[in-house]
Parts: sequence; structure tokens; C-alpha cells
Amino acid sequence: MDLEVVEICAGAGGQSLGLHLAGFEHKLAVEIDENAAHSLDYNLKRLGMESRVEVGDVADRTVWDPAAKELHEIALLAGGVPCPPFSRAGKQLGSADERDLFAWAVNAASEMQPQAVLLENVKGLGDARFGGYRQAVVDEFHNHGYRAEWQLLEAQGFDVPQLRPRMVLVALKEEYVDYFEWPEPKTTTHTVASVLDSDMEGLPQAALEQFREKAQKIAPTIVGGSKKHGGADLGPTRAKRAWHEMFVDAHGLADAAPTADWVPKEPGRGPKLTVDMVKKLQGWYGPQYEDWEILGRKTSRYRQIGNAFPPPVAEAVGKAIARALRKEASAKKAPGPRTMHDEVYRLLRDTGEWLTPGKLSHLLGETLDQEEIVQRIELLKRDFFVEERGNARSTSYKLGEWKAFRGQEDHDRHAAFAERKGRNRIS
Repeated sequence: MDLEVVEICAGAGGQSLGLHLAGFEHKLAVEIDENAAHSLDYNLKRLGMESRVEVGDVADRTVWDPAAKELHEIALLAGGVPCPPFSRAGKQLGSADERDLFAWAVNAASEMQPQAVLLENVKGLGDARFGGYRQAVVDEFHNHGYRAEWQLLEAQGFDVPQLRPRMVLVALKEEYVDYFEWPEPKTTTHTVASVLDSDMEGLPQAALEQFREKAQKIAPTIVGGSKKHGGADLGPTRAKRAWHEMFVDAHGLADAAPTADWVPKEPGRGPKLTVDMVKKLQGWYGPQYEDWEILGRKTSRYRQIGNAFPPPVAEAVGKAIARALRKEASAKKAPGPRTMHDEVYRLLRDTGEWLTPGKLSHLLGETLDQEEIVQRIELLKRDFFVEERGNARSTSYKLGEWKAFRGQEDHDRHAAFAERKGRNRIS
């Protein structure tokens, strides 16, 4: 069975490499950053793939068209749609952020009708703030003939010496659902010290011993940053403290590995990492991964790596999807009820009626009181149009349209995106 994949927001290829190792062949990849697209194109061609790599806004039909006949009913649509709308490091604007593309990706899947869809994003998408949003994604997939499920996966569960929790969504056509099982995470035996030992062995002996002792830990989540912010370093203050405890200087990156003449900038501060060291910590180490080259200048290379989906995680999920599509595993027992990510959202959507907090509480069996329901509705207002009527004593609510961009010609995204594009600050 041929397993062709179209990858959107593909970046420099962390997910691409993982899917390749899982048995998928790239038919098309789309990426907005020219440097990342260059890295991806170079490596796919080196692997002997004649896949198309298109550079530009993935939602621009002049760049590629999800409705194209040659893309219909491929095996997999995959991608890591932009993280800033959901990141705890930002404002978590969700649908109000012009970079939000989840709803658009669901719409693209409805046009393409792939057998499976794989999308990943930051842990913040799993917050209560986005319960309604997650439910809307699941429900929209259901409307288009898919069973979708969210799962939180951490890179350290797949032999990557880094925390990196990610919200991963897999959607499958009904005929494959019973054959899919999420990959089982395992505790990694690797640490920052073990993976980077050969890179640090040039240090003076005392410093090397200090690194080997203190860096026997899992790295904090590596961040790639965006064009809206400064150069390459290893993250916010909290992350920098964690790196300092591992005898690593997180204030910037070095151009080369340390040598015998290395001296600390101040007492207790360790050496800086290089881009290639960060690449290893992101999962590009070992014979099946390390030959993937990230091209460009230092800051660009760091961003490409830091924004990537770790290849071993992508490989594990990709293999689980491939087994399901080939129906290789034994069919599971009948699935239980679907997870409800926001019961208030579901009631408002399913009834289509005006409902008071009291009525909603009653319908939910009093599992949420009226105050909690009002709080949930306030969160929903950030991503959905919610109508109100009544007065201070009795207010009723009715759910309206999802604010998210799905390709609408009159959506605010177009103006905001054009403005950012003019400043070269899209991501």
C-alpha cells in the first residue's frame, strides 16, 4: 500500500523525517519560511524523493490548492500549524490570532478527503481556555466523516532528552479507527549529558566533570522563537534557570563546541550550546536522524530546529497511523463514548437554542454551577460569536459562528496577514 503524505506548515522537516521513517512518501510540502523550505527541499531530494516543496502562505490557493484532483484521497494530511495562537508564552488569542490555521486545516481535509490527518501544536492548546476550540475541531472532523482524538505526548517518552509536551490530533476515516492505537511512551535513558558528551569533551577536565554530573537531566522545552522577537537563546527566565542548574549558559548560542582554553564568563556559569547540539536535543541524533541537514545562518537554523516536531515522536505517531491504514493490527473493541472537551459548548451547539446558565446547569446534571458556566461562556466568546439577551437577573445565551479562519474572503486575517507580511514578521 502506497502511503503518500501532504505536509502543511512543514518547517525544516522534523515531522517530515519522522513520517519518512514511518513509511510515508511526500507528495507535497508547504512552508512559509524560505530558509526552512530550503532545508526541507534539500533533504527530501537527498533521500531520493521528487516531492514538491512550495514556499508561501499555506492558506493561499495560488501556492497550492487542497481541491486539486491529484491530492484527493491521499493517505495522510499532516502538519504543525502555527503555535503562537495557543502558546502560554503569548496572549493565547486563539481564533483572534491571524496565524491560527486549525479550522482552515479541517476545511482543507474536507476537500482532500485523506484517509488520515495528523496535526500537532503546543501544550497550551490543551488548557481549559481552549476546551470549546478543541471540541469544535473534533466535531468538524466528525461532520466530514472522521473520528478525531487529541492526545498530549511528551518528547521524553520517545527517547528524546527533552520535555517538549505537544498536543497531537489524529483523525481517521471510520474504517481505520478500530486499528489505531496511540504509541506507548517509555522513559528515555538519554540525558543532556549523555547526548552531548562528545561535543563537550574538549572542555577543561574540571568543567567537563561538572557538566557530566549536573546535566544528567532532561532538557527544558527548546523554543524556536519567532521573527517578532530577538535572536537565539534557550528560552524564558524559568528555562534559563533550569539550564544553569545543568551547567549550561542559556544566554545565546556558541559558534563552536568548547575547547581546552574555555573559561566561564562568571563563576558557576557553564558553556553555551551550539546549534548542532540543540539539534541533537531536539531528536536529530543517531544514525537514522543525524544526517538531516538544517541550512542557513545560525539564528535561522536555531529557529528551524526549535520550531520542529522531534523526528522520533513523529516517527512513532506516523508508524501508528501507517499500521491503522494498512489494518495490520487486530481490530480493537468497540470504542467508548467520545471525549467531551467542553460540555457547555456542546449543549449550546447541539440545541441551537437560547439557554440560561441555570438551564445549562440542569442539563449537565448540576456538575457545573451557574457561575462556572458563565466563566465557560466567557472563554467561548473568545473563539465563537455568542449572542446574549435578557438582563442582569436572567441572561440567556445562544452559540453563533466559529470566529476561526476557514478560508473566508472577508476574514480579518487577510488584512492583518498582509500587514505582517509587509514587515516580514509573519511567524
